[in-house]
Amino acid sequence: MSEQKIKQDEIQIGKNIRAVRKQAHIGQTELVRLLQLDGIDMTRETLVKIERGIQHIRASQLGAIKDALHTTYDELLK
Repeated sequence: MSEQKIKQDEIQIGKNIRAVRKQAHIGQTELVRLLQLDGIDMTRETLVKIERGIQHIRASQLGAIKDALHTTYDELLK
């Protein structure tokens, strides 16, 4: 069974992730490293595509990013 992907049509999750990441002074490479340490298979290129809204984000990726950035789903999904 495939994992649920979250579309970024109405909600600009990628832009919100980028804003929270920058506010926390965490670079893309650092965030990817934190995600990989948490068992999430993601490359910097994937993160770039997600932040630009080119690629949908998986539910597990969103949860891991939320935890790594010490933020809430509300903040990422606003």
